[in-house]
Amino acid sequence: MKPGEIGACGPAVAAAFDGAADSYDRLVAVNPGYHRHLRSSARRMCLPEAGSGLRLLDAGCGTGASTAALLAVHPHAEIVAVDASAEMLARARRKSWPESVRFVHAPVESLAEAGVRGPFDGIFAAYLIRNLVDPDARLRALRALLRPGGALGVHEYSVRDSPLARATWHAVCCGVIIPAGWAATGDASLFRYLRRSVAAFDGVSRFRRRLGEAGFTAVRSATMTGWQRRIVHTFVAERPAEPGRGPDER
Repeated sequence: MKPGEIGACGPAVAAAFDGAADSYDRLVAVNPGYHRHLRSSARRMCLPEAGSGLRLLDAGCGTGASTAALLAVHPHAEIVAVDASAEMLARARRKSWPESVRFVHAPVESLAEAGVRGPFDGIFAAYLIRNLVDPDARLRALRALLRPGGALGVHEYSVRDSPLARATWHAVCCGVIIPAGWAATGDASLFRYLRRSVAAFDGVSRFRRRLGEAGFTAVRSATMTGWQRRIVHTFVAERPAEPGRGPDER
C-alpha cells in the first residue's frame, strides 16, 4: 500500500469522502444508471408505494442521492438521513428537500448518541456496509432499529461470485474511475480504495448468509442492468415479526 492511501474502514473512509465531496455529484453523474439503480433498490424493498405514514432511515446518505431515491419512491415518508462525512452531508443539506427529510451528521456506529432512534419501517443502506469496521455488529444494530416486519435494503457492489464481474470491475476502475477521480480531485486514494474494497467484499451468496446470521429473514437479492449487471446488487431482508403479532402492528 502506498503512503497516504486508505488502509482501513471507518473514520479514514469518512475523511476521504470529505475530500471528494465537492466533486462527488459530478463523478456519479457520468455513471450510467447510477440514480435509476438507487431507485430500483428503493422499490425492491416492497414498502407501501406512496410512503404515507412510513418512517425511513437512509444510512450512509452521502450527498443525498440515496435520499432522493427513497423520496422518489415514497414521497410522503418521513426520512432520517445520516452520514459520517460532514462535507458530503453539507452538500446534501444545500439541496432542496421537503420538511419530511432530516439530515444528521453521525457515523452509523453512533446513531443513538446522535439522537437517531427507531423504530423505522425501512432502512436503506447504499454503498455503506462494505465500508464498516464491523459489518456484523452494524447489521444487528440496524435490525434492532426496524419495527417487526420492517425491511432493510442494501444497495452494494458484490463481484466475488462472478469472474466476469471481477474482470469488468477492475477494468472499469483502472480505465475510468481512478483516472477520472484523480482528474477531478487531484487525489486517487479514495478511488483506489473503492477498487480494493469492492474486490474484497462478500460475494452475493456470502452476504445473503451474513444477513441471515445477523437475524434477518426473507433474505433475497437481485442485480442491476447495463454494465453493472452482477456488479451492483440489491439485497433485501426483514426483521422477523414478533410471535403472535402481525408485521403491520406497531
